[in-house]
Amino acid sequence: MPSKRVAPLLALALTLPLATACGGSAGADSGGGAKTVTVTVGYQSKTINTVTAGTLLRSLGYFEQELGALGKRDGTTYKVTWQDYATGAPITAQMTAGKIDIGSMGDFPLLINAARGKELKQPTRLVSVTGYNLRGGLNTVVVKPGSPLKSLTDLRGKKVSTSIGSAADGTLARALKEAGIDPDKGVHKLNQQPSVGASALAAGSVDALSQFVAWPGQLAFTGQAEALYDGAELNLPTFHGVTVREKFATEHAGVLDAFLAAQRRATDRLRAQPVAAAESVAKETGLPAEVVYLYNGANGIATFDPALRPELIDALKKDVPVLKAEKLVDDVDVDAFVDSAPLRRAVRAPACPQAPVAKPELWLKGQETTRSFASPKELLKAVRGADVRAAYVPDAVTGTLWFADRAVWVADGADLRAFVTPAGAQSYVAQHAGARTVSYADALKLAS
Repeated sequence: MPSKRVAPLLALALTLPLATACGGSAGADSGGGAKTVTVTVGYQSKTINTVTAGTLLRSLGYFEQELGALGKRDGTTYKVTWQDYATGAPITAQMTAGKIDIGSMGDFPLLINAARGKELKQPTRLVSVTGYNLRGGLNTVVVKPGSPLKSLTDLRGKKVSTSIGSAADGTLARALKEAGIDPDKGVHKLNQQPSVGASALAAGSVDALSQFVAWPGQLAFTGQAEALYDGAELNLPTFHGVTVREKFATEHAGVLDAFLAAQRRATDRLRAQPVAAAESVAKETGLPAEVVYLYNGANGIATFDPALRPELIDALKKDVPVLKAEKLVDDVDVDAFVDSAPLRRAVRAPACPQAPVAKPELWLKGQETTRSFASPKELLKAVRGADVRAAYVPDAVTGTLWFADRAVWVADGADLRAFVTPAGAQSYVAQHAGARTVSYADALKLAS
Protein backbone atom coordinates (compact mmCIF):
# COMPACT_ATOMS: atom_id res chain seq x y z
CA MET A 1 0.00 0.00 0.00
CA PRO A 2 1.25 3.54 -0.69
CA SER A 3 2.52 5.39 2.37
CA LYS A 4 -0.06 7.46 4.28
CA ARG A 5 0.00 11.23 4.33
CA VAL A 6 2.71 12.54 6.61
CA ALA A 7 1.67 16.20 6.59
CA PRO A 8 0.07 16.12 10.08
CA LEU A 9 3.18 14.55 11.56
CA LEU A 10 5.43 16.97 9.73
CA ALA A 11 3.39 19.91 10.91
CA LEU A 12 3.62 18.64 14.48
CA ALA A 13 7.38 18.18 14.17
CA LEU A 14 7.74 21.69 12.83
CA THR A 15 6.04 23.16 15.90
CA LEU A 16 7.94 21.25 18.56
CA PRO A 17 11.01 23.10 19.87
CA LEU A 18 14.10 21.14 20.79
CA ALA A 19 14.97 21.19 24.48
CA THR A 20 18.62 21.91 23.79
CA ALA A 21 18.06 24.98 21.61
CA CYS A 22 19.52 28.32 22.61
CA GLY A 23 17.35 31.25 21.59
CA GLY A 24 18.48 34.77 20.83
CA SER A 25 19.01 36.72 24.07
CA ALA A 26 18.84 40.22 22.66
CA GLY A 27 19.19 42.87 25.33
CA ALA A 28 20.64 40.63 28.06
CA ASP A 29 22.67 42.63 30.56
CA SER A 30 26.29 41.52 30.89
CA GLY A 31 27.12 43.91 33.73
CA GLY A 32 27.94 47.59 33.89
CA GLY A 33 25.01 48.42 31.63
CA ALA A 34 26.66 46.75 28.64
CA LYS A 35 24.33 44.83 26.39
CA THR A 36 24.89 41.31 25.04
CA VAL A 37 23.07 39.94 22.02
CA THR A 38 23.26 36.24 21.27
CA VAL A 39 22.54 35.33 17.66
CA THR A 40 21.52 31.74 16.95
CA VAL A 41 22.19 30.41 13.46
CA GLY A 42 20.72 27.14 12.20
CA TYR A 43 22.57 25.45 9.35
CA GLN A 44 23.05 22.09 7.64
CA SER A 45 26.71 21.18 7.60
CA LYS A 46 26.36 18.32 5.12
CA THR A 47 24.04 20.16 2.76
CA ILE A 48 27.12 21.64 1.22
CA ASN A 49 25.64 24.22 -1.10
CA THR A 50 24.68 26.14 2.06
CA VAL A 51 28.30 26.38 3.22
CA THR A 52 28.59 30.13 2.60
CA ALA A 53 25.91 30.61 5.28
CA GLY A 54 26.97 27.65 7.39
CA THR A 55 29.97 25.31 7.47
CA LEU A 56 32.49 27.42 5.55
CA LEU A 57 31.24 30.68 7.05
CA ARG A 58 31.54 29.27 10.55
CA SER A 59 35.07 27.94 9.98
CA LEU A 60 36.27 31.25 8.53
CA GLY A 61 34.91 33.29 11.43
CA TYR A 62 33.71 36.06 9.14
CA PHE A 63 30.36 36.55 10.90
CA GLU A 64 32.06 36.94 14.27
CA GLN A 65 34.48 39.42 12.69
CA GLU A 66 31.66 41.50 11.25
CA LEU A 67 29.84 41.44 14.59
CA GLY A 68 33.02 42.47 16.37
CA ALA A 69 33.23 45.55 14.15
CA LEU A 70 29.54 46.26 14.75
CA GLY A 71 30.04 45.94 18.50
CA LYS A 72 32.80 48.54 18.46
CA ARG A 73 30.41 50.94 16.81
CA ASP A 74 27.35 50.38 19.01
CA GLY A 75 28.90 49.20 22.30
CA THR A 76 27.17 45.81 22.21
CA THR A 77 28.78 42.42 22.80
CA TYR A 78 27.66 39.90 20.19
CA LYS A 79 27.84 36.14 20.56
CA VAL A 80 27.03 33.51 17.95
CA THR A 81 25.55 30.08 18.61
CA TRP A 82 25.72 27.66 15.66
CA GLN A 83 23.26 24.75 15.52
CA ASP A 84 23.73 21.97 12.97
CA TYR A 85 20.82 19.97 11.51
CA ALA A 86 20.36 17.30 8.83
CA THR A 87 17.40 18.98 7.09
CA GLY A 88 15.54 22.27 7.05
CA ALA A 89 12.44 21.11 8.98
CA PRO A 90 13.92 21.32 12.50
CA ILE A 91 15.43 24.71 11.71
CA THR A 92 11.95 25.95 10.86
CA ALA A 93 10.59 24.42 14.08
CA GLN A 94 13.18 26.33 16.07
CA MET A 95 12.65 29.59 14.20
CA THR A 96 8.88 29.54 14.74
CA ALA A 97 9.55 28.88 18.43
CA GLY A 98 11.82 31.94 18.54
CA LYS A 99 14.87 29.76 19.20
CA ILE A 100 16.79 30.32 15.94
CA ASP A 101 17.25 33.75 14.39
CA ILE A 102 18.84 32.98 11.03
CA GLY A 103 18.66 29.71 9.10
CA SER A 104 19.59 28.22 5.74
CA MET A 105 17.64 25.57 3.83
CA GLY A 106 16.45 24.45 0.40
CA ASP A 107 13.72 25.97 -1.74
CA PHE A 108 10.88 23.66 -0.69
CA PRO A 109 11.73 23.89 3.04
CA LEU A 110 11.93 27.67 2.62
CA LEU A 111 8.31 27.71 1.51
CA ILE A 112 7.30 25.60 4.50
CA ASN A 113 9.31 28.00 6.64
CA ALA A 114 7.28 30.89 5.24
CA ALA A 115 3.97 29.09 5.73
CA ARG A 116 4.69 27.96 9.31
CA GLY A 117 6.02 31.37 10.28
CA LYS A 118 2.82 33.02 9.14
CA GLU A 119 0.59 30.39 10.80
CA LEU A 120 2.40 30.62 14.14
CA LYS A 121 2.74 34.42 14.06
CA GLN A 122 6.54 34.23 13.81
CA PRO A 123 6.91 35.49 10.22
CA THR A 124 10.17 34.91 8.40
CA ARG A 125 11.78 36.44 5.34
CA LEU A 126 14.03 35.09 2.59
CA VAL A 127 17.00 37.46 2.40
CA SER A 128 19.67 35.76 0.29
CA VAL A 129 20.65 32.70 -1.75
CA THR A 130 23.59 30.42 -1.01
CA GLY A 131 24.03 27.93 -3.90
CA TYR A 132 21.83 27.17 -6.88
CA ASN A 133 21.58 25.20 -10.10
CA LEU A 134 19.42 26.71 -12.81
CA ARG A 135 18.41 23.31 -14.21
CA GLY A 136 17.77 21.51 -10.90
CA GLY A 137 20.90 19.34 -10.83
CA LEU A 138 21.34 19.54 -7.04
CA ASN A 139 18.80 16.73 -6.51
CA THR A 140 19.23 13.15 -7.74
CA VAL A 141 17.48 9.81 -7.51
CA VAL A 142 19.91 6.92 -6.97
CA VAL A 143 19.70 3.12 -6.78
CA LYS A 144 22.05 0.37 -5.66
CA PRO A 145 24.83 -0.57 -8.08
CA GLY A 146 23.65 -3.30 -10.42
CA SER A 147 19.99 -2.51 -9.78
CA PRO A 148 17.59 -3.70 -12.51
CA LEU A 149 15.96 -0.24 -12.34
CA LYS A 150 17.29 1.80 -15.23
CA SER A 151 14.82 4.66 -15.63
CA LEU A 152 12.30 6.62 -13.62
CA THR A 153 9.40 4.62 -15.03
CA ASP A 154 10.88 1.52 -13.39
CA LEU A 155 10.01 3.03 -9.99
CA ARG A 156 6.31 2.30 -10.42
CA GLY A 157 5.19 0.32 -7.37
CA LYS A 158 8.67 0.47 -5.79
CA LYS A 159 9.79 1.76 -2.39
CA VAL A 160 11.48 5.15 -2.56
CA SER A 161 13.11 6.90 0.38
CA THR A 162 13.09 10.70 0.56
CA SER A 163 12.70 13.49 3.11
CA ILE A 164 9.13 14.74 2.84
CA GLY A 165 8.99 18.47 2.23
CA SER A 166 12.61 18.66 1.05
CA ALA A 167 13.87 19.89 -2.32
CA ALA A 168 14.63 16.27 -3.23
CA ASP A 169 11.04 15.30 -2.46
CA GLY A 170 9.85 18.08 -4.73
CA THR A 171 12.10 16.85 -7.53
CA LEU A 172 10.81 13.30 -7.06
CA ALA A 173 7.17 14.41 -7.17
CA ARG A 174 7.70 16.48 -10.32
CA ALA A 175 9.75 13.80 -12.07
CA LEU A 176 7.26 11.04 -11.31
CA LYS A 177 4.40 13.16 -12.59
CA GLU A 178 6.26 13.86 -15.84
CA ALA A 179 6.84 10.10 -16.18
CA GLY A 180 3.13 9.46 -15.83
CA ILE A 181 3.36 8.09 -12.29
CA ASP A 182 1.15 9.38 -9.47
CA PRO A 183 3.61 10.75 -6.85
CA ASP A 184 1.31 9.63 -4.03
CA LYS A 185 -0.10 6.32 -5.27
CA GLY A 186 2.35 5.19 -7.92
CA VAL A 187 5.25 4.54 -5.53
CA HIS A 188 5.64 3.59 -1.86
CA LYS A 189 7.25 6.75 -0.50
CA LEU A 190 9.08 6.52 2.84
CA ASN A 191 9.76 9.69 4.80
CA GLN A 192 13.33 9.29 6.10
CA GLN A 193 16.30 11.39 7.09
CA PRO A 194 19.03 11.27 4.39
CA SER A 195 21.35 9.05 6.45
CA VAL A 196 18.52 6.65 7.27
CA GLY A 197 17.53 6.48 3.62
CA ALA A 198 21.11 5.80 2.58
CA SER A 199 21.29 2.90 5.04
CA ALA A 200 17.93 1.61 3.84
CA LEU A 201 19.17 1.63 0.26
CA ALA A 202 22.31 -0.27 1.22
CA ALA A 203 20.24 -2.81 3.16
CA GLY A 204 17.84 -3.30 0.27
CA SER A 205 14.78 -2.21 2.26
CA VAL A 206 14.10 0.53 -0.32
CA ASP A 207 14.56 0.40 -4.08
CA ALA A 208 15.67 3.98 -4.60
CA LEU A 209 16.68 7.12 -2.74
CA SER A 210 15.77 10.67 -3.77
CA GLN A 211 17.98 13.15 -1.96
CA PHE A 212 19.65 16.53 -2.15
CA VAL A 213 23.28 17.56 -2.26
CA ALA A 214 25.64 15.99 -1.20
CA TRP A 215 24.11 12.55 -0.57
CA PRO A 216 23.80 11.32 -4.18
CA GLY A 217 27.37 12.30 -4.99
CA GLN A 218 28.71 10.80 -1.78
CA LEU A 219 26.98 7.46 -2.36
CA ALA A 220 28.15 7.35 -5.96
CA PHE A 221 31.73 8.24 -5.02
CA THR A 222 31.92 5.43 -2.46
CA GLY A 223 30.38 2.92 -4.86
CA GLN A 224 27.18 2.52 -2.82
CA ALA A 225 24.83 3.88 -5.46
CA GLU A 226 24.45 4.86 -9.08
CA ALA A 227 22.31 7.62 -10.52
CA LEU A 228 18.87 6.78 -11.87
CA TYR A 229 17.51 10.28 -12.45
CA ASP A 230 19.31 13.60 -12.80
CA GLY A 231 17.21 16.43 -11.35
CA ALA A 232 18.52 18.71 -14.10
CA GLU A 233 16.25 16.86 -16.54
CA LEU A 234 13.40 18.94 -15.11
CA ASN A 235 15.17 22.09 -16.28
CA LEU A 236 13.78 24.04 -13.31
CA PRO A 237 16.03 26.00 -10.94
CA THR A 238 16.65 24.69 -7.45
CA PHE A 239 18.49 26.54 -4.72
CA HIS A 240 19.16 27.00 -1.02
CA GLY A 241 18.77 30.29 0.76
CA VAL A 242 18.91 32.22 4.02
CA THR A 243 15.77 32.99 6.03
CA VAL A 244 15.49 35.23 9.07
CA ARG A 245 12.84 35.85 11.70
CA GLU A 246 11.12 39.09 10.77
CA LYS A 247 11.12 40.33 14.35
CA PHE A 248 14.85 39.72 14.72
CA ALA A 249 15.59 41.39 11.37
CA THR A 250 13.63 44.45 12.47
CA GLU A 251 15.12 44.72 15.94
CA HIS A 252 18.68 43.84 14.87
CA ALA A 253 19.06 45.06 11.30
CA GLY A 254 22.76 45.61 11.88
CA VAL A 255 23.27 41.98 12.86
CA LEU A 256 21.51 40.79 9.71
CA ASP A 257 23.65 43.17 7.65
CA ALA A 258 26.74 41.70 9.30
CA PHE A 259 25.60 38.18 8.45
CA LEU A 260 24.95 39.00 4.81
CA ALA A 261 28.27 40.83 4.49
CA ALA A 262 30.02 37.82 5.99
CA GLN A 263 28.15 35.47 3.67
CA ARG A 264 29.33 37.49 0.69
CA ARG A 265 32.92 37.30 1.93
CA ALA A 266 32.61 33.52 2.30
CA THR A 267 31.16 33.33 -1.23
CA ASP A 268 34.10 35.28 -2.63
CA ARG A 269 36.54 33.03 -0.73
CA LEU A 270 34.92 29.86 -2.08
CA ARG A 271 35.00 31.12 -5.65
CA ALA A 272 38.60 32.33 -5.40
CA GLN A 273 39.92 29.19 -3.66
CA PRO A 274 37.54 26.32 -4.53
CA VAL A 275 39.97 23.50 -3.75
CA ALA A 276 40.95 24.97 -0.37
CA ALA A 277 37.28 25.59 0.40
CA ALA A 278 36.41 21.98 -0.46
CA GLU A 279 39.18 20.70 1.79
CA SER A 280 37.98 22.95 4.61
CA VAL A 281 34.36 21.81 4.32
CA ALA A 282 35.49 18.19 4.11
CA LYS A 283 37.47 18.59 7.32
CA GLU A 284 34.50 20.11 9.14
CA THR A 285 31.89 17.62 7.90
CA GLY A 286 33.73 14.36 7.38
CA LEU A 287 32.60 14.27 3.75
CA PRO A 288 35.19 13.33 1.12
CA ALA A 289 36.72 16.48 -0.35
CA GLU A 290 36.21 14.99 -3.81
CA VAL A 291 32.46 14.94 -3.19
CA VAL A 292 32.41 18.49 -1.83
CA TYR A 293 34.28 19.66 -4.93
CA LEU A 294 31.80 17.87 -7.24
CA TYR A 295 29.18 20.35 -6.05
CA ASN A 296 31.19 23.36 -4.87
CA GLY A 297 34.16 23.36 -7.23
CA ALA A 298 35.11 25.71 -10.04
CA ASN A 299 32.85 23.78 -12.44
CA GLY A 300 30.68 22.32 -9.70
CA ILE A 301 26.98 21.55 -9.84
CA ALA A 302 26.22 24.48 -7.53
CA THR A 303 26.79 28.13 -8.36
CA PHE A 304 27.31 30.41 -5.36
CA ASP A 305 25.83 33.89 -5.40
CA PRO A 306 23.74 35.55 -2.64
CA ALA A 307 21.64 37.52 -5.14
CA LEU A 308 17.89 36.83 -5.15
CA ARG A 309 17.78 36.22 -8.89
CA PRO A 310 14.40 36.55 -10.65
CA GLU A 311 14.74 33.03 -12.10
CA LEU A 312 15.02 31.59 -8.61
CA ILE A 313 12.07 33.54 -7.23
CA ASP A 314 9.95 32.49 -10.21
CA ALA A 315 10.96 28.87 -9.56
CA LEU A 316 9.94 29.27 -5.92
CA LYS A 317 6.47 30.34 -7.04
CA LYS A 318 6.23 27.22 -9.21
CA ASP A 319 7.13 25.09 -6.18
CA VAL A 320 4.08 26.23 -4.22
CA PRO A 321 1.54 24.08 -6.12
CA VAL A 322 3.71 20.99 -5.58
CA LEU A 323 3.70 21.50 -1.82
CA LYS A 324 -0.02 22.25 -1.86
CA ALA A 325 -0.65 18.98 -3.71
CA GLU A 326 1.29 17.17 -1.00
CA LYS A 327 -0.83 18.99 1.60
CA LEU A 328 2.28 20.46 3.24
CA VAL A 329 1.16 24.08 2.85
CA ASP A 330 -2.12 25.82 2.12
CA ASP A 331 -0.58 28.67 0.20
CA VAL A 332 2.47 30.92 0.30
CA ASP A 333 2.74 34.56 -0.74
CA VAL A 334 6.23 34.35 -2.23
CA ASP A 335 6.46 38.06 -3.01
CA ALA A 336 5.73 38.90 0.63
CA PHE A 337 8.24 36.30 1.83
CA VAL A 338 11.15 37.56 -0.30
CA ASP A 339 12.91 40.64 1.07
CA SER A 340 15.79 41.89 -1.05
CA ALA A 341 16.30 45.13 0.89
CA PRO A 342 18.74 43.77 3.51
CA LEU A 343 21.06 42.32 0.87
CA ARG A 344 21.04 45.55 -1.14
CA ARG A 345 21.80 47.45 2.04
CA ALA A 346 24.55 45.14 3.32
CA VAL A 347 26.31 44.05 0.13
CA ARG A 348 27.17 46.86 -2.23
CA ALA A 349 29.54 44.89 -4.48
CA PRO A 350 28.08 43.54 -7.74
CA ALA A 351 26.73 40.00 -7.78
CA CYS A 352 29.02 37.18 -8.78
CA PRO A 353 29.25 36.52 -12.54
CA GLN A 354 27.03 34.05 -14.31
CA ALA A 355 27.93 30.40 -13.83
CA PRO A 356 30.24 29.23 -16.62
CA VAL A 357 29.39 26.23 -18.77
CA ALA A 358 30.73 23.20 -16.92
CA LYS A 359 33.94 21.72 -18.29
CA PRO A 360 35.68 18.40 -17.64
CA GLU A 361 38.06 18.81 -14.74
CA LEU A 362 40.93 16.79 -13.28
CA TRP A 363 42.20 16.83 -9.70
CA LEU A 364 45.52 15.06 -9.28
CA LYS A 365 46.77 13.75 -5.96
CA GLY A 366 49.06 16.14 -4.15
CA GLN A 367 47.84 19.13 -6.19
CA GLU A 368 46.19 22.24 -4.74
CA THR A 369 44.71 23.26 -8.08
CA THR A 370 42.74 21.47 -10.78
CA ARG A 371 42.93 21.48 -14.56
CA SER A 372 40.01 21.93 -16.97
CA PHE A 373 39.68 20.48 -20.46
CA ALA A 374 37.85 21.41 -23.63
CA SER A 375 36.22 18.00 -24.07
CA PRO A 376 35.60 14.70 -22.24
CA LYS A 377 38.01 13.01 -24.63
CA GLU A 378 40.84 15.36 -23.65
CA LEU A 379 40.09 14.68 -20.00
CA LEU A 380 40.30 10.92 -20.53
CA LYS A 381 43.63 11.29 -22.31
CA ALA A 382 44.99 13.14 -19.27
CA VAL A 383 43.60 10.52 -16.88
CA ARG A 384 45.52 7.64 -18.43
CA GLY A 385 48.63 6.96 -16.36
CA ALA A 386 48.00 9.88 -13.99
CA ASP A 387 47.75 9.73 -10.20
CA VAL A 388 44.12 10.81 -10.14
CA ARG A 389 42.33 12.04 -7.06
CA ALA A 390 39.09 12.79 -8.93
CA ALA A 391 38.03 13.32 -12.53
CA TYR A 392 34.80 15.16 -13.30
CA VAL A 393 32.79 15.33 -16.49
CA PRO A 394 29.54 17.17 -17.35
CA ASP A 395 26.48 15.34 -18.63
CA ALA A 396 26.33 15.83 -22.40
CA VAL A 397 22.73 17.10 -22.25
CA THR A 398 22.04 18.53 -18.78
CA GLY A 399 25.54 19.76 -17.97
CA THR A 400 25.41 18.19 -14.49
CA LEU A 401 28.94 17.42 -13.35
CA TRP A 402 29.60 13.82 -12.33
CA PHE A 403 32.52 11.56 -11.51
CA ALA A 404 34.05 10.36 -14.77
CA ASP A 405 34.44 6.78 -13.53
CA ARG A 406 30.78 6.70 -12.40
CA ALA A 407 29.32 8.23 -15.55
CA VAL A 408 27.70 6.30 -18.40
CA TRP A 409 29.86 6.73 -21.50
CA VAL A 410 28.76 6.84 -25.12
CA ALA A 411 31.01 6.53 -28.17
CA ASP A 412 29.63 8.50 -31.10
CA GLY A 413 32.06 8.23 -33.96
CA ALA A 414 35.29 9.84 -32.76
CA ASP A 415 33.50 11.64 -29.94
CA LEU A 416 33.09 10.44 -26.38
CA ARG A 417 30.17 11.75 -24.34
CA ALA A 418 29.29 11.22 -20.70
CA PHE A 419 25.90 10.96 -19.01
CA VAL A 420 24.87 10.89 -15.36
CA THR A 421 22.23 8.18 -15.91
CA PRO A 422 21.74 5.09 -18.08
CA ALA A 423 18.42 6.53 -19.30
CA GLY A 424 20.15 9.70 -20.46
CA ALA A 425 22.75 7.70 -22.37
CA GLN A 426 20.14 5.42 -23.94
CA SER A 427 18.05 8.39 -25.03
CA TYR A 428 21.08 9.85 -26.80
CA VAL A 429 21.99 6.53 -28.45
CA ALA A 430 18.42 6.11 -29.71
CA GLN A 431 18.65 9.46 -31.48
CA HIS A 432 22.13 9.05 -32.98
CA ALA A 433 22.79 6.27 -35.45
CA GLY A 434 26.03 4.44 -34.73
CA ALA A 435 26.33 5.72 -31.18
CA ARG A 436 26.81 3.06 -28.49
CA THR A 437 27.37 2.86 -24.75
CA VAL A 438 30.83 1.78 -23.63
CA SER A 439 32.44 1.05 -20.29
CA TYR A 440 34.69 3.59 -18.60
CA ALA A 441 37.68 1.34 -19.28
CA ASP A 442 36.82 1.20 -22.98
CA ALA A 443 36.27 4.96 -23.06
CA LEU A 444 39.78 5.45 -21.71
CA LYS A 445 41.15 3.19 -24.46
CA LEU A 446 39.15 4.94 -27.18
CA ALA A 447 40.37 8.34 -25.99
CA SER A 448 43.96 7.38 -26.67
